[in-house]
Amino acid sequence: VQLQASGGGLVQAGGSLRLSCAASGRSLSRNVMGWFRQAPGKEREFVAAISWPGGTKGYADSVKGRFTISRDNAKNMVYLQMNSLKPEDTAVYYCVADNGRLLGPYRSSDEYNYWGQGTQVTVSS
Repeated sequence: VQLQASGGGLVQAGGSLRLSCAASGRSLSRNVMGWFRQAPGKEREFVAAISWPGGTKGYADSVKGRFTISRDNAKNMVYLQMNSLKPEDTAVYYCVADNGRLLGPYRSSDEYNYWGQGTQVTVSS
């Protein structure tokens, strides 16, 4: 399985970006997929995840109400719509997927087996 994230860039505070993640190798329609991020000098942190049975979603408190995760199983894609961006959202964003074991949007990075290469998001003040 390979994950390819795209859509990052430079945006002013208050702006929006939409990240996309394309999965290849096999269908991930029965896998939990999500996003983590890592800012310079900080630990990697959970952002959002979406499960496959029913599409249950989970968000970090810091992004709740501003970010929306969605998936298109037919296209093997997961998305992260980011609105009202803040400078503290600046980070490299990583797309992740589990190996089909999880049933919910778990928040621990240890639960995810597949990681994309990351896409840089920079929010200027």
